[in-house]
Amino acid sequence: MELRHLRCFVVVAEELHFARAAARLHIEQSPLSRIIKDLEYRLGVQLFERTTRRTRLTWAGTVLLEEARRIFAVVEQAKASVKGAAAGYRGQLRVALSDGVPQARLAALLAQCREEDPDVEICLREVPSSVQIKGLQDDLFDVGLAQTAHRAKGLLALPVWHDPLVVVLPARHQLLAYREIPLDEIARHPLVLCEPQVCEGFWQQLQPVLKPIESKMNVAERVPTLDLMMALVAAGYGLGFSSRARIVELNNPDVVIRPLADNLTMLTTFLVRRDVESSEQLDRFVKRVMHAELDVVASPVTDAMTLSAAEARP
Repeated sequence: MELRHLRCFVVVAEELHFARAAARLHIEQSPLSRIIKDLEYRLGVQLFERTTRRTRLTWAGTVLLEEARRIFAVVEQAKASVKGAAAGYRGQLRVALSDGVPQARLAALLAQCREEDPDVEICLREVPSSVQIKGLQDDLFDVGLAQTAHRAKGLLALPVWHDPLVVVLPARHQLLAYREIPLDEIARHPLVLCEPQVCEGFWQQLQPVLKPIESKMNVAERVPTLDLMMALVAAGYGLGFSSRARIVELNNPDVVIRPLADNLTMLTTFLVRRDVESSEQLDRFVKRVMHAELDVVASPVTDAMTLSAAEARP
């Protein structure tokens, strides 16, 4: 079984459409079909169920997809390790990022790592929360940052960063009459919310807040990224939610943030690692993560920027 055959299989499994997969791989559909049939023959299993209307994975195909992604992650990390060694690094920390991390904190953390541990290469990967869990358990990552408190076997989750939850509104919106927005008022307006499967940790923390108005909510759009949520809110599609830190650092003049009335919810970022004795370089990394929280809390800039420039307009 060759890596190129596995790569073709992964693309077909992601697209579930041979023509689209062939276009992604820049090959003709006929040779792609032969590659998949050859792979099925070598493995002695059926990977796809194909009809005239659709293509879907068999259970064997689903298992192979997970294993193939793990194999490619190992290959990519091997490449990164070799390149790091050639560049003069003597150590490596493999960090998985999920659910979005405030850029200001991440930048401060990485700068401190470069200054204090210049021989240690920090390899960052942005992955879904479920991939982060599996990667930590399989020793593909050394540590993860996520808004999900992973309660998985063999993992420890340490709460490290805390940011207030805020409502995100268009710069010209009737709810700006409120300094703190009542939850009942939120239910009267369309919402732009994150995709639960993509922003798993954020959604887990937001759900309890919205529970009292769940039956009355009008969800206009579901989005996979904060950038898209900001664009849709600025365009007037609805109201959104985020941590204050992430909205402030984007500094979009077409949106304004407000706290929820009678709600002091703090969105928590967790540092996740295996429940084993850690290396000295990982211990130092954890301490720097904690200091990144203290530095932001102590900074007057965050508080000064919580209201956008739009609110200063007459």
